[in-house]
Amino acid sequence: DVQLVESGGGSVQAGGSLRLSCAASGYTYNTCSMGWFRQAPGKEREGVAAIRRYSGTTFYADSVKGRFTISQDNAKTTLYLQMNSLKPEDTAVYYCAASIPCLPNWNETRTYTYWGQGTQVTVS
Repeated sequence: DVQLVESGGGSVQAGGSLRLSCAASGYTYNTCSMGWFRQAPGKEREGVAAIRRYSGTTFYADSVKGRFTISQDNAKTTLYLQMNSLKPEDTAVYYCAASIPCLPNWNETRTYTYWGQGTQVTVS
């Protein structure tokens, strides 16, 4: 199994920045992709960004391109999401996720096997 623990959420004014972290432990060596999703009240969980752990290829939702950056540390055990120029519509619970197979649909929840508990991001 893989365990994922997010941190770094909080409240920020529009235009501000936050950096989310996701610490991965367990059998992480066989995970192909890791991603960030978010879910606002009354809405479905949506893909924000993802990264192929070994190639470093990244993917972004159109709504966050140019504002958010996904990255990982050299040990590939910590995932980050740098969020700049935050907008009120970015308010949501943000989840970290890990996928074992390399599937093309990076932004679909069914692609991912493991999920963190989520961290709240509020932009006002």
